[in-house]
Amino acid sequence: MLYGGLTPKARVYSNLSPAQLVEESLKRGEAILSAEGALAASTGVRTGRSPRDKFMVDEPALKDIIWWGPVNQPLDADLFHKLLRRVLDYLGSRDLFVFDGYLGADPAHSLSVRVINEHAWQNLFSRQLLRRHSPGTPAPQHQFTVIHAPDFAADPDRDGVNSEAFIIISLAEKTALIGGTKYAGEIKKALFGVMNYLMPMQGVFPMHCAANEGPGGDTALFFGLSGTGKTTLSADPSRRLIGDDEHGWSDQGVFNFEGGCYAKCVRLSPEGEPQIWNSIRFGAVLENVAVNLQSRIPDYNDVSATENTRAAYPIDFIPDAIERGYGGHPTNLFFLSYDAFGVLPPISRLSHAMAVYHFMSGYTSKTAGTEAGMGSAPQPEFSACFAHPFLPLPPRIYANQFADRLRKHDAKVWLVNTGLVGGAYGAGHRMPLPSTRAMVGAAIAGDLDSVPMTQDPVFGFEVPQRCPGVPDHLLLPREAWSDTAAYDRVAHELADAFRANFARVGHDHPELAETVGPLYGR
Repeated sequence: MLYGGLTPKARVYSNLSPAQLVEESLKRGEAILSAEGALAASTGVRTGRSPRDKFMVDEPALKDIIWWGPVNQPLDADLFHKLLRRVLDYLGSRDLFVFDGYLGADPAHSLSVRVINEHAWQNLFSRQLLRRHSPGTPAPQHQFTVIHAPDFAADPDRDGVNSEAFIIISLAEKTALIGGTKYAGEIKKALFGVMNYLMPMQGVFPMHCAANEGPGGDTALFFGLSGTGKTTLSADPSRRLIGDDEHGWSDQGVFNFEGGCYAKCVRLSPEGEPQIWNSIRFGAVLENVAVNLQSRIPDYNDVSATENTRAAYPIDFIPDAIERGYGGHPTNLFFLSYDAFGVLPPISRLSHAMAVYHFMSGYTSKTAGTEAGMGSAPQPEFSACFAHPFLPLPPRIYANQFADRLRKHDAKVWLVNTGLVGGAYGAGHRMPLPSTRAMVGAAIAGDLDSVPMTQDPVFGFEVPQRCPGVPDHLLLPREAWSDTAAYDRVAHELADAFRANFARVGHDHPELAETVGPLYGR
């Protein structure tokens, strides 16, 4: 059975190859082929996630478990079932594309998933992002279903939602229902939320992070929200990629949830990000990237549609990637923050207690286009556990798991500012990528372990005074500002924002605010 209650009258295309899906998409006029062979599609008005339109079905067994609020808005179960019935009736007259895959490289913690798509290009996206069963191996019975009907518009008054778009997760029905938006990233992130619910119950710490492995087998993790550099910094030619976005940390080590990468393409260049550049070829999917209609050459500098341009491709497109998706217990963890205020040091070392504080804080800045309705300027944002939009459970659950893993495995933790230096937004400039790469490489190699450290006077971080390959003046942010009084004012305002945020999300750990929170304001 395709899905309970779904009886298609048209054709159902199950588990097509990438070439077949590309053919179907082109035949239906859904997308065009770029000069490199990638399938280029537009998502229309919605070029990013729609957080206002995300709901969790309010089911009796979940009432005291889910972190209800703006991230997990409750939807009445009766309303969900009525909307589901209407969507299934709608899909019953259309050709459908089905992919059966799974999440979780560790067989002990995997989830088999069926994705049902109205459009062929979104089914290709699903195929390339999820993990794929070995050729010739029958797919096991799926444990969770995603139904994506982008051309079906909800009626807010009738359906109890906020707009024509909806992303609804029913844990009881093991179903994610998505409609009214063509943005394929909603499929990926809905499933990430499901894994964030399931994994803690299995003793696995779910993480919004990239992971890679060095020649000696050491694992590094890169936490951060969209646009902070997870995919870019983890795609390092000197190390092997485990995954670029979603992982679990079990008693055996780190494992990738996914089978592909979802990279931002804005201002992509072969010099800056060669591994990502070379992965955009036949089988890859481009979202909202401007493509010249004559030459079919993508223009990654064109942000007329959105800055949230994306490429989705299977992980084996990255040379020497670890396709099995496993790594050992990490030795270095990096918190990546795009600091729009320009006051955080480019790299700083955190104690374990400070790491838990900053994990719960999750400071970064939203970048334009990653969510519907954002303007052109970055906005400062605190995102609990660097994954606030994808957490079905209260942040303390994940913070306690994180603290436990740090205690057991004694990993080093670093905070990296991939945002602005020399001034706030409008005056400062983005930290040069080669310098950020040099700092991350030095931390992993142990080159920062013996250099003199300076305590940041506002936040209390340990900041290295020197780093191979990085000019000294970039390491201490106050010295990079032409107006140090302005720096002090902006830094103090950010410290106050940290304290106010932690009073909300960290009330279970008030001692951290007074012992390892910002020095200013204690």
